[in-house]
Amino acid sequence: MQKLMFKGLVKDESKTLKELKVAKNSKMMLVGTTMSDIVAVNTKPSTSEINSGSSSSTKREPLCKQKMHIKVLEKGKPEDAMPGIKGAKHSLPNTPINGMINKTGGKVRLTFKLAEDSLWIGTKARTEKINMSSIRNVVSEAIVDSPEYHIMGIQLGPTDLSMYWIYWIPAQYVDAVKDAILGKWQSALF
Repeated sequence: MQKLMFKGLVKDESKTLKELKVAKNSKMMLVGTTMSDIVAVNTKPSTSEINSGSSSSTKREPLCKQKMHIKVLEKGKPEDAMPGIKGAKHSLPNTPINGMINKTGGKVRLTFKLAEDSLWIGTKARTEKINMSSIRNVVSEAIVDSPEYHIMGIQLGPTDLSMYWIYWIPAQYVDAVKDAILGKWQSALF
């Protein structure tokens, strides 16, 4: 099966190239699929395939049990960590959220400049000013042994490897942080 693309999908396959107004040096693309691929997509998987596939995809190790996060969490909660409240949802405070650490164990504070649509991630060494529209995703998960705190990953680039990990975020601010960065409509998806 093949489809011709020229300024979008060519809907009327009976037209000639002249009728499509294809000029010299125009770029076209031919997209094709083998018949076996089409049949594979259209066949329903058996019950045993569904059961075996779903159990492996749903079993995901919690963030706080993953090796890279264990090293940071073993150091314990910072002494200056803001108090966490499990189950509460507060709006962003007027002051920076501080008392957190990054993956190297350095102190971190988050400052939201909503008027400028930017997030400032401050460490002892420097402050990184990030435009919120450039942040691709925000993930968070409660720390199992301390559910009043979360691990949060802020994706600054196109892949999961570009996550900036922050530990010991008070649980009551997690939803407000996601809403501020992603927007209320998008944070509900993650």
